[in-house]
Amino acid sequence: MVLPFISLYIDSFGNFSDAYVQNWSGWIFGITFVAAFIFSPVWGRVGDKYGRKKLLIFFAIGLGLSVFLMGFATNVWQLFFLRLLSGMFTGFIPMSQALISTQTPQNIAGKVLGTLQTGSITGSLMGPLLGGAFADAVGFSTTFQWVSVTIFISAIIVALGIKEVKIEYAEDKDHKAYSRKEVIMHIVRHPVLLVVMLISTLVQVAHFSIQPILSLYVEEIHGPVSIAFFSGMAFSAAGLGNLLMTRNWGKLGDRVGYIKILIGLLFMAGIVYLPGAFVTNIWQLIILRFLLGISIGGIIPLRIAYIRQEAPLSMQGEVLGYNTSLRFLGNIIGPALGGMLAGFYGFSAVFFVTSGLLLLCGVIMLVAWYKHEYADTKHRQSAVS
Repeated sequence: MVLPFISLYIDSFGNFSDAYVQNWSGWIFGITFVAAFIFSPVWGRVGDKYGRKKLLIFFAIGLGLSVFLMGFATNVWQLFFLRLLSGMFTGFIPMSQALISTQTPQNIAGKVLGTLQTGSITGSLMGPLLGGAFADAVGFSTTFQWVSVTIFISAIIVALGIKEVKIEYAEDKDHKAYSRKEVIMHIVRHPVLLVVMLISTLVQVAHFSIQPILSLYVEEIHGPVSIAFFSGMAFSAAGLGNLLMTRNWGKLGDRVGYIKILIGLLFMAGIVYLPGAFVTNIWQLIILRFLLGISIGGIIPLRIAYIRQEAPLSMQGEVLGYNTSLRFLGNIIGPALGGMLAGFYGFSAVFFVTSGLLLLCGVIMLVAWYKHEYADTKHRQSAVS
């Protein structure tokens, strides 16, 4: 809700140049991802040890307070510090994923995680729209305060509505206590799991590379008429495709295997991204963004469901924490890469590079799966026969 008017809020602090506002907007937007990148594995480990329900309540209260105080900021440094603080508490959705992953039977994990992703996407679609409308109606400060109220309500819902089954530590693989070194070695010794996690960064780089320049690209192919409206449609089209298909991809992954569907979606995303470089009108771009949303939509729940399958129960929070860190790393790199490519080589270069990156992810995932899972399964079957 607050992202659409962060730059406008900064501009309201004083009589600043455009360059000053743009620079600080970038820093204040990005610092949240940097903090989240650093803290995600720490919170994952704490959740494994002490339970995830308490952490969800802690995150909601911390995030709610930091957003509430943003409404009283009077200069860029205060806002920067509060966005840094909110980044430290940005683990609510990843911790929700870890909680649902560990509390859900493995055979339906993809479907349930897909449902969670649907909720997350719905918030992403509605948030900017509601935030912009609120800011116009009641001002920036009041909007921050109302946003914080919704986050505090989340804390109450978690406190009253969730019954967490705690992990009882024992000596078996799923319940023993793992050191940080043992968790990292488990990831390294499972090549497909390692590749799934590394691809988290590359997929986020690809997904975020176009975000900062999409409005400018819409203006280039459509002109300045109703630019905000059509930019919003281009952004939302991907979210709509994501919303419609993410749960179905999770269900399909439960049935035929998460990695098989993940490989197909990576190739599909790479293929539908490429024609974006050649569109001549806004509707072509909107259709391609919708198709991209359909393909990207299944990638997050399928990755998490696969981690649920491959990581012992008592280390899943920490493994998901590392996966979240790698995702936030992609969130940091993507916009910078997209802006740089567009600045030096034009908008088309962003689509070419992003498409190539997604196809490369598909190839890497296919090779890793074939070499370390498919071939091993075939070898075991031939040995038995």
